[in-house]
Amino acid sequence: MIDYTFTYGDLEIFLLILVRVTMFVYVAPFFSMSNTPQRVRIGFSVLLTILLYGLVPVKTLDYDSVLGFTLIVLKEFATGILIGLGAQLCTLISTIAGNVVDMQVGLSMVQVMSPGSREQVPVSAGIYQYAFMGMMLVSGLYRYFISALVDSFTLVPLNGAVFNTDKLLASFMKFMSDYMVIGFRIALPIFIVTFILNVILGVLARVAPQMNMFAVGMQLKLIVGLSLMYITSGMLYGASDFIFQRIKFLMTEFINDLI
Repeated sequence: MIDYTFTYGDLEIFLLILVRVTMFVYVAPFFSMSNTPQRVRIGFSVLLTILLYGLVPVKTLDYDSVLGFTLIVLKEFATGILIGLGAQLCTLISTIAGNVVDMQVGLSMVQVMSPGSREQVPVSAGIYQYAFMGMMLVSGLYRYFISALVDSFTLVPLNGAVFNTDKLLASFMKFMSDYMVIGFRIALPIFIVTFILNVILGVLARVAPQMNMFAVGMQLKLIVGLSLMYITSGMLYGASDFIFQRIKFLMTEFINDLI
């Protein structure tokens, strides 16, 4: 016989699961896109919580007052944010790559809305982010996000997170050391070609001062930069695969730092 009873203690467990899931959905890439309606995010969080309720290993919650339960809620709040943040940080690599490209091409003043961070970013960064989001959808990486969230309840049970600041800081600094390098490597072909073009224009400006190299250079750099973005678009497959590996690695690191 199926037991349909739902006690006050069950409600507490359900709410704690909902807090972690909701924070993850609002922070993790793909799920936190700015054009996703709020009702869809809330509905998806509640549905995922209902599915997870019977699968999550439950331990007795040890607290004595409302303040104690509030501290447990805050721990689950921070846990969900950290797990989603591990995936969101890696998508910001496309932002620095777009900044480098736009500074070289001359489009740094053009701003578009970022689909992930909901901020104004250069147009090239927006193009790279949409490309990575499309590859994320095609590759099925969003399924890995959900499976990682589900596994986090086994590795880090409710009220079982231990925030080791030293480990978290070491993982974050390790990522930041690769953040600049990876982003610059994506924009490296365009950076090199536009740098050589600037040298050539500088030499021509000295040889033929009567020519307006500023007017010619702005148009030439734009044409060359956009052409190189099109030519090097095939490299985005390898770059996205590398970024997705870093996403998995950083999410795993953050979860292990909470154990």
